[in-house]
Amino acid sequence: MRWRTILLQYCFLLVSCLLTALEAVPIDIDKTKVKNPQPVDSAKIEPPDTGLYYDEYLKQVIDVLETDNHFREKLQKADIEEIKSGRLSKELDLVSHHVRTKLDELKRQEVARLRMLIKAKLDSLQDTGIDHHALLKQFDHLNHLNPDKFESTDLDMLIKAATSDLEHYDKTRHEEFKKYEMMKEHERREYLKTLNEEKRKEEESKFEEMRKKHENHPKVNHPGSKDQLKEVWEETDGLDPNDFDPKTFFKLHDVNNDGFLDEQELEALFTKELEKVYDPKNEEDDMVEMEEERLRMREHVMNEVDANKDRLVTLDEFLKATEKKEFLEPDSWETLDQQQLFTEEELKEYENLISLQESELKKKADELQKQKEELQRQHDQLEAQKLEYHQVVQQMEQKKLQQEIPPSGPGGELKLQPRM
Repeated sequence: MRWRTILLQYCFLLVSCLLTALEAVPIDIDKTKVKNPQPVDSAKIEPPDTGLYYDEYLKQVIDVLETDNHFREKLQKADIEEIKSGRLSKELDLVSHHVRTKLDELKRQEVARLRMLIKAKLDSLQDTGIDHHALLKQFDHLNHLNPDKFESTDLDMLIKAATSDLEHYDKTRHEEFKKYEMMKEHERREYLKTLNEEKRKEEESKFEEMRKKHENHPKVNHPGSKDQLKEVWEETDGLDPNDFDPKTFFKLHDVNNDGFLDEQELEALFTKELEKVYDPKNEEDDMVEMEEERLRMREHVMNEVDANKDRLVTLDEFLKATEKKEFLEPDSWETLDQQQLFTEEELKEYENLISLQESELKKKADELQKQKEELQRQHDQLEAQKLEYHQVVQQMEQKKLQQEIPPSGPGGELKLQPRM
C-alpha cells in the first residue's frame, strides 16, 4: 500500500508492497526478448533489514497495523509530512480492540527484551544498584513510562526514532568504511615492520602490483546516466539498445510494482558497473569496497533524481532526470581507487586511538590477571585451611575413640581396672 511505502521508504523502505490498487500502467514489451524473465510476486519480497536495533519490533508493529482497515485507510491518503509529524499517530485511538491487544503484547515483549539487554550489560560490568527503569530512557523508540500499553505516543516515537536513525544510517556506514580502510593500512604497515628488508620489499612490490591490477578495469559509466541505463537495458534486460525507452525501463525495474524505484531497486541497477571493478575471485578486489561503491552510486542518483527527498524515485522524477544535460553528457565517475580515502594525519590519529584502546585493554587484562591470581591464592589458602581442619577433626575423632574403648589383655579379654 502507498502509506506503507511512503512511511518505510522514507526510512530506507522497510517494506515495499501495495495494499491499494496502485497498479502499474501496462507496457507493451516483447517479453520474448528479455533474458530469463521471471514473474515477481510482491507478496513474497522480504523487507530489507534496516540495521536498527529495534528492526524486528518496527516490522511487527507495521504488520499488526496493516490488519486494521480504519488505520490502513487513513494512512493510504497520508503524505510524508503527516507521517513524520506524528499527526497520524492519533488515529491509533480508533483501531480495533484486537489490534490494540496485539500491539500491547508487542510492546511488553520489546520492553522485556530491552531489560534483558540492560541486565546482560550490567552483569558484564559487575554493576549493581542501578535503576533499570531509568536506563530504559536511553531507548527513544517507545514510551518507557507505560511498559504495558501501546499508545499513540509509542507510534509517534517509533516513527520519529526510525526516521532520525535511518537518516544517519548512510553517514554511519561511510564512517565505518573509512575506519575499515585505515585499519587495513595500519595492519599492513605493522606487518611490514616484522619483516627483514628483503621480505619487506617483496611485500611492497606485491602490494603495488595488486593495486595496479585492481585499477586496470573497464570504464565505469556515470550512475544514472543514459549510457549506464542503456547498458542495463541491453545486458541485463536483454533488449535492443536502439529501443531504449526511459518509461519502459522504469516499469521493468520497479520490481514490486509500487510506482516507485526504492533504494534497493536502484542499487540493483549498478551491479553491472560494479562487476567491471570487483570480482570476488580476485585477491586484489575487496568486496567491502564494492558495497561502499554501491552505496555511493545510490546516494549520487538519489541526490540527482529524488526531487522531494523522500528516498523514493517516482516515474515523473525519473523522466525529468532523463531530460537533463547530465543524463546525456555526464561527467566521468571516479571509483574508490581513484580517490584518497583518508589522509596521513587521519591515519596517524586513528593509530593513536588504536594504541590508546590497546593500552586500556592491556591494563584491564593485567587487572583481571591480578584478580585471577588473588582468587587462586585465596582458593589455595582455603584448601589448605580445609585440609588442616580435616586433619584436626580426624585426630580428635581418633583420640575420642581411644578413650571410649576399654583396654584388653594379651588374649583379647577385657582387662578390668581395680577400683581404688
